[in-house]
Amino acid sequence: MRSDDTANGTAEYRDSSGRTLADYPRPSVAVDTALLTVLPGEDHLSALEVLRPEPTGWALPGTFLHEGERLIDAVRRSLRDKAGVEGMSPRQLHVFDDPKRDSRGWVVSVAHVDVVEADKLEQRLAGRTRLVPVDQPGRLPYGHEQIIGRAVADVRNRYAIAPDPDRLLDEPFTILELRKLHESVAGRALQRDTFRRLMEPQLAGSGRTTSGTRGRPAELFRHRSAPIA
Repeated sequence: MRSDDTANGTAEYRDSSGRTLADYPRPSVAVDTALLTVLPGEDHLSALEVLRPEPTGWALPGTFLHEGERLIDAVRRSLRDKAGVEGMSPRQLHVFDDPKRDSRGWVVSVAHVDVVEADKLEQRLAGRTRLVPVDQPGRLPYGHEQIIGRAVADVRNRYAIAPDPDRLLDEPFTILELRKLHESVAGRALQRDTFRRLMEPQLAGSGRTTSGTRGRPAELFRHRSAPIA
C-alpha cells in the first residue's frame, strides 16, 4: 500500500503491514555461468572452471550482484575478471534458490549458460582456468555441479531438435560432421538415418560436395540463416 506522498517519491514505501523493504530479510544474489564447448577430437561436452582462492578451489565463474547492476552485466564482469573471457552471450538458465545451497550464507544464484567454440576458451587455460568433461566436473562448491547438470540438459534438449543451434561447426559441413557434433553433445551415438531425416530439412544445400576423399562425395550444407555464396 502506498500513500500519496510515497507515490510522489516523498515518503518511504510501506506495505499493508506498515513494514518497509528493509524490514524483510533478503538473500545475496549471485550469478554463475556454465560455459560449455566441444574440444577438437573429443566426443563429449566440456565445461570451463576457474580456480578460486582457497578453500574454494575449482568452481564455475561467478560473482555477487553489485548494487544497481543488471544480471547480464554481472555475468560479463565475472567472465572477464574470473576467467579472462569476453564477447560471450550467456542466457539465463535457472534460479537456484535452496537456502542451504551455499555454505557462505543465504545466496540465490541466477545461473546462465552459453555454448561457444573451443578456441575461445582454450587460450584461457593458463593455470587459472580448465576445461573438464561435464560428467566429471570434480567436487565443486555452491551447488555448481547441479548448475552444470541443468545446463547440459538444456543444451542437449536444444540440439535434439535443431542442427547445431550454437554454430560450433564451420560452414559448409557434411551431415556426418553434423551428426558427430550432435553425438558429442548428446553423449551417445545417434541413429544415422533418423538424424538425417530430422536435420536435413532444416539445412540449406551449398551446391558443393566434398572432394579428395575416398568413396562417394558427400553433399555440403549450411545453416538456413547463413548466406549461401
